[in-house]
Amino acid sequence: MAIIGKLVKAGLDITSILTSAEESPQHSQEKQLRELLEQAKETAFGKYYGFAEILKADDPVSAFRREVPIFNYEQMHAQWWCRQEKLADITWPGKPDFFARSSGTTGKSSKRIPITEEFLGSMKSVGTSMINSLHDFDFPETLFESEILMLSSSASLEHNEQGFEEGEISGINVSNFPDWYDIFYRPGKDIAAISDWDERVNAIAEQAPEWNIGAIAGIPSWVLLMLKRIIERHQLQTIHDIWPNFQVYASGGVAFETYREDFEALCQKPITILDTYLASEGFIAYTSRPETMAMKLALHHGYFFEFIPFDHRGVNERGELLSEPMVLGIEEVELEQEYALVLSSCAGAWRYVIGDVIRFESLAPPQIKITGRTKFFLNVVGSQLSEEKMDTAILELAERMGKTINEYMVSALKNEAGDYIHQWVLVTDLESKGLAGQLDELLKSANKNYAVARTKALKGIDVKVISKAQYTAFLAQTNQKGGQTKTPKVMKPEKMRSLLDFIS
Repeated sequence: MAIIGKLVKAGLDITSILTSAEESPQHSQEKQLRELLEQAKETAFGKYYGFAEILKADDPVSAFRREVPIFNYEQMHAQWWCRQEKLADITWPGKPDFFARSSGTTGKSSKRIPITEEFLGSMKSVGTSMINSLHDFDFPETLFESEILMLSSSASLEHNEQGFEEGEISGINVSNFPDWYDIFYRPGKDIAAISDWDERVNAIAEQAPEWNIGAIAGIPSWVLLMLKRIIERHQLQTIHDIWPNFQVYASGGVAFETYREDFEALCQKPITILDTYLASEGFIAYTSRPETMAMKLALHHGYFFEFIPFDHRGVNERGELLSEPMVLGIEEVELEQEYALVLSSCAGAWRYVIGDVIRFESLAPPQIKITGRTKFFLNVVGSQLSEEKMDTAILELAERMGKTINEYMVSALKNEAGDYIHQWVLVTDLESKGLAGQLDELLKSANKNYAVARTKALKGIDVKVISKAQYTAFLAQTNQKGGQTKTPKVMKPEKMRSLLDFIS
């Protein structure tokens, strides 16, 4: 494998030279929109909204915004995607071979997102761009001689009676890997196809000594559990005792920082953390520079992006889109401003609100950070707590107490007196005594809106503590264990009450 490592590294160096000059973000995005409209102009959606005429306009971007409304998932599915499950040429040419069941955290049931051949190609293209960017990190050749372990959802897909297969997006991607991927991909398709999470991780732990893992990709909470299972199974001190070349972890799905300390505890050597924005709706962004975990937007890969300011110009006090929100293009965004992301793609998503809130960390190139979900800003009584602000408070609390807190859940509930409180559940081995007061203090100092709410309608907070074992048992009970599962940090009241009932 040594010669392969040398060749791959040399190839990345050459690719970096050839692709050093990119076209402007605005020009690239206009080009992407034209290509999408051209490909879909003969579909039912394209004919209904006049894609052919939009393409003739002097300013097709403005014409596109005038003619095509903004859709959320419920609207897109009810009006268009439900028909695409049965018929061809609805929102994209042909009939999708796959539908992705979203493993995200919104809604009462899984979304079903169409996955087209072009869409799978776009995700591979973004992945290739991410690999090419590794040139700037100056990794040693040993990384490119080793294997990558992808902890995905099950690659065993379900056959739908309408003629397509469905599963989570990571499982669909793995099931479509060409056979030559077996040279470097682990755990391999056979283990990846095991449906039961614990059985799959046990199989990974059993095979682990036979692999030379240099990179791992997956959601932090489940990767941590897998690494601990391997260490326990083989009675190791750290994961580097079995995989000495492990040096890159590609995180995704949730914010990484609350997991950093626990990852470091399992490693003997420093590892490079890359962030990825890989959703059922697309491979949207990835870390491309060594000095930051901000993610470069995939502007050249079959996606057209729009941005709605996540303030009074775009949303109401509950974080819901206004009937006529301000919509901006890539050339109009500003640093440090939060935006709800809108996507049009080669999967047949059109002006589709994904539900994520992002912030631009740089404009040249456009690099972003996910700050939360549109539906999960805790703002029932004007507290205006974003996921990012809550993460920061939890990290500070953990540092004060000398412990780690990976996961947490919070909800606005009414107490017996009819007053609102914030109910927190922390996954940690801390004692709960005194945590509520300290967390309350940290949130007040971090967010003036929260401090004001605490003097008015928000009468207090309550903190309960559960172990990691209790947390995973709760997920197992609700069929949410493993793979790409993400538990919402801001829970709806009924979900929180079910968790409290489970704890008690």
